[in-house]
Amino acid sequence: MQRFSIIIPVFNRPQELKELLESLSCQTYKNFEVIIVEDGSSLKADKVVEDFKEKLEIRYYYKPNSGQGFSRNYGYERASGDYFIVFDSDCLIPEIYLELVNRSLNINYLDAYGGPDREHASFSPVQKAISYAMTSIFSTGGIRGGKKRVGIFHPRSFNMGISRQVFEETGGYILPKMGEDLELSIRIIKKGFKVGLIPEAFVFHKRRTSFNRFFQQLHFFGRARINVFRHYPNELKITHFFPAIVVLSVLISVLLLFFNFTLFAIAVACFFFYSLLLIVDASIKNKSILIGFLSLFAVYTMLFGYGIGFITEGVRQLIHPKKGVSN
Repeated sequence: MQRFSIIIPVFNRPQELKELLESLSCQTYKNFEVIIVEDGSSLKADKVVEDFKEKLEIRYYYKPNSGQGFSRNYGYERASGDYFIVFDSDCLIPEIYLELVNRSLNINYLDAYGGPDREHASFSPVQKAISYAMTSIFSTGGIRGGKKRVGIFHPRSFNMGISRQVFEETGGYILPKMGEDLELSIRIIKKGFKVGLIPEAFVFHKRRTSFNRFFQQLHFFGRARINVFRHYPNELKITHFFPAIVVLSVLISVLLLFFNFTLFAIAVACFFFYSLLLIVDASIKNKSILIGFLSLFAVYTMLFGYGIGFITEGVRQLIHPKKGVSN
């Protein structure tokens, strides 16, 4: 039986944390503690945590802002469990999550694992569309925990667990933000630890509630991929260029309108069929045409946000080459 330590960094999200803690209080598996690390928030969650002291074995720490990576390390260092789990504060955890993880680790032990994310029935149509954009094989290749995915699975810290041994041998996160979870996953794998996906260990991930905030988040993710490249150049794969290629293709297509209408028409047809595929697939999966069309907008928001961030940070890297930049 595993003793789990759940580490949750939080920054100015007391209401989201309350909903997350409520879901943790309903876990069927009880051998766990919760460690809340307040990362320099101005909207503190200490009163929220206080309300759950009768329901959970929970500890609260407030520290100056240092980024979510170092805040997770702060929690790891104070954890009493033999297995550490991290969640983003905007997640909801199914009540049998820990029971499933414990059972899976007993059958097929993993030194580090990750799980998928899904949309909850209570999520808004925009949140469901954003969830589709981030999890569909047609938009991200299923890299965030899908059964069908491109390349080696790397756990991400919205839903990720590592053994105490992994933390002791890796030292945890070396980046405060900008790809910190991906960098850690790469290092864990390179050290020879057994890493894998637990498909049934999903969480409900609220993500962003508007397309504007979603764009900003994905712009940051695009920059983060280049930041990881600074540490591990060989980890930059052709698939990571896809959003940037989409952005450049749109720009080139606009220029073709003035110079070669035939090529412009071909480009428009390609985008049309890809868009139609997204709408049909998202509509079927969500049983809603509205979410299908919103998903189309969400996918292009994701591609442009990530692509522009990837391009701008990549150009910055070419102009001023740096290695191991952490923020």
